[in-house]
Amino acid sequence: MLRATGDGVTLAVRAQPGAKRTAILGIYGDGAGAQLKIAVRAPALEGRANQALINFLAETFSIARSSVALTAGELSRSKIFLLRGVALADANAVLTGDGNR
Repeated sequence: MLRATGDGVTLAVRAQPGAKRTAILGIYGDGAGAQLKIAVRAPALEGRANQALINFLAETFSIARSSVALTAGELSRSKIFLLRGVALADANAVLTGDGNR
């Protein structure tokens, strides 16, 4: 789900657009193919759900929106985001609730 890169970390996400509210729902799948399941309020039209995910991830990881990049899955529910400047340990801490950056 999380992988360290030279620029930060990548995060595998399973999007659920058109939800009542934007929130992390849990883990989708298991093992190496596990993804963070995120419900987003925005519909999957004209990139609105992708933009909502970028905004949500930036807020969740306390980074600028410009530091979040969609690197794969623009038209799919399965997506990969690059979180620039985020250390793997910090990302794990945010997702497990052990603290913020």
